[in-house]
Amino acid sequence: MKIMIRRITLILLDIFLLTLAFYLAVATKFGVQLPKYYLSEWFMIWSCLVITSLISNALFSLYRSLWQYASIQELFYILSSSGVTGIAFFAVTNLLQIEIAYSVYFLIVVFNTFFLGMSRLGYRILRMISQSFPVHLDIEVKRALIVGAGYTGVMVIRELKRHPEMGLVPVALLDDDKEKYGSKIMGVKVYGGHENIKEIIRKLDIDEVILAIPNAPRKVQSAILNECKQTKCKLKILPPIYKLINEEVSIKHIRDVQIEDLLGRDSVTLDLDNICGYITGQVVLVTGGGGSIGSELCRQIAKFNPKQLLILDIYENGVYELQQELKRHYPQLNQKVLIASVRDAARMDSIFNTYRPAVVFHAAAHKHVPLMEENPQEAIKNNVFGTLNVAECADRYGTKRFVMISTDKAVNPTNIMGASKRIAEMIIQGMNKKSKTEYVAVRFGNVLGSNGSVIPLFKKQIAEGGPVTVTHPEINRFFMTITEAVQLVLEAGSMAKGGEIFVLDMGQPVKIADLARDLIRLSGLEPDVDIEIKYTGLRPGEKLYEEIMMAEEGLTATKHEKIHISKPLDIDIDELKKELETLRFIITGPNEAIMEYVKKLVPTYKNASEIAMTSENK
Repeated sequence: MKIMIRRITLILLDIFLLTLAFYLAVATKFGVQLPKYYLSEWFMIWSCLVITSLISNALFSLYRSLWQYASIQELFYILSSSGVTGIAFFAVTNLLQIEIAYSVYFLIVVFNTFFLGMSRLGYRILRMISQSFPVHLDIEVKRALIVGAGYTGVMVIRELKRHPEMGLVPVALLDDDKEKYGSKIMGVKVYGGHENIKEIIRKLDIDEVILAIPNAPRKVQSAILNECKQTKCKLKILPPIYKLINEEVSIKHIRDVQIEDLLGRDSVTLDLDNICGYITGQVVLVTGGGGSIGSELCRQIAKFNPKQLLILDIYENGVYELQQELKRHYPQLNQKVLIASVRDAARMDSIFNTYRPAVVFHAAAHKHVPLMEENPQEAIKNNVFGTLNVAECADRYGTKRFVMISTDKAVNPTNIMGASKRIAEMIIQGMNKKSKTEYVAVRFGNVLGSNGSVIPLFKKQIAEGGPVTVTHPEINRFFMTITEAVQLVLEAGSMAKGGEIFVLDMGQPVKIADLARDLIRLSGLEPDVDIEIKYTGLRPGEKLYEEIMMAEEGLTATKHEKIHISKPLDIDIDELKKELETLRFIITGPNEAIMEYVKKLVPTYKNASEIAMTSENK
């Protein structure tokens, strides 16, 4: 109804303006007092003009466009409609043998074009004027620097001018294209390249920086952001270009910079055909499906149309939320939530017997290092015997591929969690030698934002006013995003031949103290001024530096630049199982006995007391 009223209003407005255009054209030619001929033929000439104009306007969609979003294309339509109106009007009046001075035809086209433009584009012109003087706003106005003077940067400027309520005024542009230096885009000057960021921020008193180069490599974006974070400006960014395909840049896309953006890790390129080949149309089981890694695995797997997705977890709240999310985004997905513990061998057997999964992603594990140091029995039960239960069921019920999520803490472990994951890797490699199932493990470091990672802890400490606690000034870790880790896990699974431990390229290690400082700055605060960084000392079982492979392992490249394969070790699964039966008995005893026996299974494992003795000898 509103659309119809708007169109009728525009038609009535056009009729009035056409009448005015006709009068002004004749008056310009002959004076204010019109000749008697034009007065006598007025109705006939006016009717021809109105009919031809309304038909032309309709043909060029001048009654269907949303003029608050008018652009060059709409201006072209106005010019075209006005020109066609002039030609049609000339043809019709000559056909009816109505004599009109040629200059009157020309003037009618000029006035009609002007009135059409003002009636359609007037809204935008007034809006642009009002945006140039945002004094009417009751909000604080901040000065914005846009990095990137390409298409995306122009769209950002346009969006900011459309939405003065954001309180962001674009005052400067930076771009590495030297031909743009000194020029203006939508009234905003290009001051130079990104090497001038800090100087321009200081000189122009910039409050916020918006990075508008989503197609640039992540390392380039990260370098620019790392320059900006040394200032006190708030940082915002546009998402990667693949997320903007078929969409105009809008305010909702401009978001605050997150810690992931500062790492500079490029997005993963997947071999979709290979992944589809082993997931599409298959029953896929994800253990630990409600956790941070497991839930992201489920989200990614859902995109590949499995025959059925089995989501197994002991914690019902997390898996319930994932179930509802998948129902919203993948309503056709055949999913089944299984509340169960991988420790329960009988339950695992029942599940495998019922659903016969072709692919298993084993992500269920206890991974919190200090808690597992205090409770080594639970680390062994879950990470070792839970893995053994699931792996044996996979063999028993003909699973084609078994992918276990491992950790860099399994390499030369200094804690029971890492040692338990190393034993789990040994189970996988041993099982692979005697089974038709292809068993592999994927080893990677810390995942940003995952359950138990430092990022959520730091954010909470910052929100509470500090201090932010770091165990040691020099402690560092390898980091990647959850999405990147899971995509590489899926890719590694497609390469599996059996027995491999895939090692993901984690890039360069990051100092935890630097990570804390970055998070404080991204919160708009100053490290050690607004928020204190407090060093608490290494926790039991915690390494200063992590490693990705053992001395006896050598890495082999794969077709994917971010995935490598460590040399398989010769594991006798029957001998290992005998050792595990002894371990099963020992875990009912004291912690010291557990750790001593684990060291026998994993010779590279050093517990806290051994590390302390080594440090004292040094």
